[in-house]
Amino acid sequence: MSDDVQTTTFSISSDDGATDEITVPSGLVDLVAEGDQSDAETVGDVMLLSFASRAHHIVHHGEDADEDLEAQEARVMDLFEERFGVTFGEATGHQH
Repeated sequence: MSDDVQTTTFSISSDDGATDEITVPSGLVDLVAEGDQSDAETVGDVMLLSFASRAHHIVHHGEDADEDLEAQEARVMDLFEERFGVTFGEATGHQH
């Protein structure tokens, strides 16, 4: 049955020229899209949310977060707020 589910493949490239591809079910992209977002914008939102969530968890719920890691988490939270117009805490209801 899962073979019947339509998928969409996205290409990712970095400043150093490395590339990767990820394939996800197309319906999930549609499910989490906001308004008239493109599929690429939707995947970008999910990716930034994932990085912010992981960084938050490591810094605030993990162990031994050093100054560099705390700075990385602060930067991703700034980027999150720039993209979404709200803080991570406002968006997720998870505030410290």
